[in-house]
Amino acid sequence: MDPDLWLECINCHEKFDAKKMIYTCEKCGHLLDVKYGNLERALDGDWKNKPVSVWKYSPFLPQLKEVISLNEGKTNLYHCFNLSDKLGINNLLVKNEGENPTGSFKDRGMTVGVSVAKSLENKIVACASTGNTSASLAAYAAKARINCVVFIPSGKIALGKLAQAMMYGAFILAIKGNFDEALELVQESCEKFHMYLLNSLNPYRLEGQKTIGYEIIDQLGWQVPDTIILPIGNAGNISAIYKGLLEWREIGLIDRIPRMIGIQAEGSAPIANAYKRGEKTVTFVEKPETLATAIRIGKPVNWEKAIRAIYGSEGLADTVSDAEILEAQKTLARTEGIFVEPASASTIAGLKKLIEKGEIERDERVVCVTTGHGLKDPDTAIKSCGETIQVEADINEIEKILSKIIEKPMVAHAV
Repeated sequence: MDPDLWLECINCHEKFDAKKMIYTCEKCGHLLDVKYGNLERALDGDWKNKPVSVWKYSPFLPQLKEVISLNEGKTNLYHCFNLSDKLGINNLLVKNEGENPTGSFKDRGMTVGVSVAKSLENKIVACASTGNTSASLAAYAAKARINCVVFIPSGKIALGKLAQAMMYGAFILAIKGNFDEALELVQESCEKFHMYLLNSLNPYRLEGQKTIGYEIIDQLGWQVPDTIILPIGNAGNISAIYKGLLEWREIGLIDRIPRMIGIQAEGSAPIANAYKRGEKTVTFVEKPETLATAIRIGKPVNWEKAIRAIYGSEGLADTVSDAEILEAQKTLARTEGIFVEPASASTIAGLKKLIEKGEIERDERVVCVTTGHGLKDPDTAIKSCGETIQVEADINEIEKILSKIIEKPMVAHAV
């Protein structure tokens, strides 16, 4: 582990050894950040000339002897001209994190988190998950030859994600409760059985996730967008990207921070509700509900860091309904050919809502981060699109159907 590295409380600023297996401050109980003593070292390196990937930005990540990687990162940044026209803005881009190895942004955090676990000689890693975290951790644990235990809320996980965790060989505990209860139980279990926790409570995981922001600016030719919009579940991404960009501004690689905007589902919106009240503390949602399972979280562990990111960047937070999420999922797929899971589509739904409210101007350069592939949750997509048209295997019957719809947009029908 890098000797010029430590963990620091975001509240009381107490410092801890980087090798210490803790996730919150032992003095005041608040969250921890990973801190670096000499980020200026990056100014003299040749890393800028390397191909885009998570580990391209290694000067801003823990220095480790062994890296556990599945070739994560380097996801595409799409210029969405069709959707821009539809929404009435000039410069919309989508950073599609569903292109990562296991189909979500979680791989960025796990390549760093599991590499740290390996360097600390951990034998078992664990997490609680609504789906994507379990899939990603199980894959990286398999690569590292480390045992993996995941806690999932029983019956509240998309089958595509569950199938991944099972196939990668994780030991799965289906908890008869929601995600927040599963997270409490895995924390207790990690302490009791000496497992290494890799939920976003672990500050090392967020170090990998901050590279989303790095890649966006890199792919824009080192130009900073005006606004970055993200879904908020456990609030790791918005926190991580903000921290990473602060580090770049600190050493002069960029001169400003984009507005950080977080979107939550109406039934799971403790952070957005706090923002709307003008408050900097949140009231947790005891029974979160939304069809967007990846953000069905009522007690986000990184809420304090997320609030810091939103207010520190002069950003905002808002909510969208499940109906708005489903409509946005279809809109993105049918205008740009990008298929994302419902939680990801919340950014597009949020963008539309904020344009209508006048919170986003026509000429802003906006980047929406979509966090997971649509095949993570195919059941929801199929249900929202309606029934297919059943027809006999006869050309005359097919002709009758096609003659009725041939003048209409074909994307409106599933044949």
